[in-house]
Amino acid sequence: MSQNTAEHIAGSRTRATSTTVRVRYFAAARAAAGTEAETLQLPAVDGPPPTRADVEASLGQLHSQPLTGQPPLAQVLARSSFLLNGVACPEPATEIPDAAVLDVLPPFSGG
Repeated sequence: MSQNTAEHIAGSRTRATSTTVRVRYFAAARAAAGTEAETLQLPAVDGPPPTRADVEASLGQLHSQPLTGQPPLAQVLARSSFLLNGVACPEPATEIPDAAVLDVLPPFSGG
């Protein structure tokens, strides 16, 4: 993703330093994203660090066109649980530090 794309996705805020987030997808999230993982670079903005909700919004825009036979990624994200650096991250307002790893865990079926 180019810097211009990331700036467009994140909006008009300007953080003092950019934030890099490694996003890992599992199960239905992997299918909807079409990849196992990707690195998201959020541009520098003045203000607080990005939140999980900011990352979700950026990913939803980045993957706005669903893959054939798959739901839109934003729809999968809305049903998913998240781990931030290996720890449960239930709150969308949680701030995401630079170099974080965010795991996307959609609901799993079965026993």
